[in-house]
Amino acid sequence: MDRVKDKVVLVTGAAAGIGKATAALLHREGATVIVSDLNGEAASALASELGDNCTAFAHDVCEDSAWHHVVDATVAEHGRLDVLVNNAGILATAGSQTVEDTSLEQWRTVQQVNVEGVMLGCQHAVRVMRERGGSIVNLSSVAAILATPHIFAYGASKGAVRQLTKSVAAHCGRMGYGIRCNSVHPGVIETQMGDAVFALGGGDAEQLKATRTAMVPLGRFGVPDDVANCVLFLASDDAAYVTAAELVVDGGYTAV
Repeated sequence: MDRVKDKVVLVTGAAAGIGKATAALLHREGATVIVSDLNGEAASALASELGDNCTAFAHDVCEDSAWHHVVDATVAEHGRLDVLVNNAGILATAGSQTVEDTSLEQWRTVQQVNVEGVMLGCQHAVRVMRERGGSIVNLSSVAAILATPHIFAYGASKGAVRQLTKSVAAHCGRMGYGIRCNSVHPGVIETQMGDAVFALGGGDAEQLKATRTAMVPLGRFGVPDDVANCVLFLASDDAAYVTAAELVVDGGYTAV
């Protein structure tokens, strides 16, 4: 317990899935947690559920002005921001996403949320962390490591997150800011988004799930807490010498 005691943490996309599990775990471990989500009502409900030392914001991560508002309000209230978890993201905006049928509109929307949202988060975190240091944790995916022909735009977006994480880490290290930046790469996690992966492009979703499960060496898909525990490590001082790292959380799927 108390692995992030007294740290001020912002988790984006915190209303459900991995973001919700991460916010709850960091709160249990002693952090003051700011939960943000495009769904402001769901974010507020989570803040009420967690109780003291938790604040909610409606937050469109694609908007620079929204980042200014959330980050500046956090610093005004708490004096600093110690940890940013860039978790907000989307999978798709249509029922198929191969190279042949991905519209420019879908491509741009996925990149805007998954790449530009993370880029803006990193910029604003560095802006307020550079005087005293901090930790940035970006949620990427095993889709950044493996080919993803059925989720073409999503895979490209997560590859961009993988690379920009390393660039942020290198820059902050060389500038002497004391800011660490790492990426987490979940495999298939049992969330609404995880289920949606198998629905894209048609086909028998349950059969696809069974086939993929059989390919995971640990014999199961992950759950949100599996990822949240890894984020906790990177957010904590236990990871004081870890930066530019890729923490893969996939039950061994990418190893086989």
